[in-house]
Amino acid sequence: MKDISAIKPKRILVCQLRQIGDVVLSTPSVALLHKKFPDAEIHVLTEGKCAQVFDNNPAVSHVWSIVKKELGNPFKALAFYRKVGRSGYDLVVDFQQLPRCRWVMLFCDAPVKLSYNPPWYNRFLYTNWPEHIPGGYAAKYKAGVLKPLGIEWNGERPEIYISDTEREEAQSCLKSLGVTDNEPLITVDPSHRRHTRRWPAEHYGKLLQLISSERPEFKFFLLYGPGEKDVVLKVKEVSGLGDKCVMLEKSGSLRLMAALIERAVLHLGNCSAPRHFAVGVGTPSITPPGSSSSAWTFPSPEHEEVVPDLDCQPCGSESCARGDLACLQNLTPEEVLLRVLDKV
Repeated sequence: MKDISAIKPKRILVCQLRQIGDVVLSTPSVALLHKKFPDAEIHVLTEGKCAQVFDNNPAVSHVWSIVKKELGNPFKALAFYRKVGRSGYDLVVDFQQLPRCRWVMLFCDAPVKLSYNPPWYNRFLYTNWPEHIPGGYAAKYKAGVLKPLGIEWNGERPEIYISDTEREEAQSCLKSLGVTDNEPLITVDPSHRRHTRRWPAEHYGKLLQLISSERPEFKFFLLYGPGEKDVVLKVKEVSGLGDKCVMLEKSGSLRLMAALIERAVLHLGNCSAPRHFAVGVGTPSITPPGSSSSAWTFPSPEHEEVVPDLDCQPCGSESCARGDLACLQNLTPEEVLLRVLDKV
């Protein structure tokens, strides 16, 4: 491989298609590229559902948004990938090597195509990769791909840039739900598509009840995505807090969620995208991770994971070998309450 540490690209493409949390975790790498190459345009290729992550980001000049419905026709899809690939890039950084990324690489004539160490059948698509990337925090691992450029992660956190208009929208939303400007707020994300990473709704409801007993001035905003409303309704029911526990009739946008989390004094939630948004807007967070590893937790006292003392945790599995989900079921609301009270 050629030495690329001294290149001076004028236009850079960063490929990070999904999931939403992983896209948030790519923002430190985008910032590092911008710092290294301040005069270069940085474009991002991502899925439509994730594109809002880069709104207002000063490092990003353009976002290529993949809308799957619009690319259902294979000829339209190939035309789109060709258009992206032939947009005059000097450097492409691919964090995923997914099929759509590989199509872009195939059409792209950039002199430098950088990724993690690819399997043998993908190597012809890339010009450079680091031989080894150390483990640790997920955003640090992503930034490890940039090592051949002479770039290293130095504790940079994910960043979501909230505009004043978005803050006003969040304020208006809360006001409509009976939350005044001077009332402290905790955002709560009790959902997850994987049951091995979903702390029981009953536990969340009990925890909110306990917090309210200790801190009666607090209100709680329940976050949810498509198909997750039943979970937050269960949390609200178990908490018995009535108007202290608020939620939208329909799930809002990523930008509204980010602004609401920024408004909060604490974020409580499972190991999913909102916890990374909390890091990105500077709000402390507490997470019961279940089977997830600590690689998803930003290394700072402001962001904690709470786990029971089990030899099998973290397993990283989508099924529980023990059969009892002890990492979730055995973690009591009373234990999490102690961590919450330390922060609020």
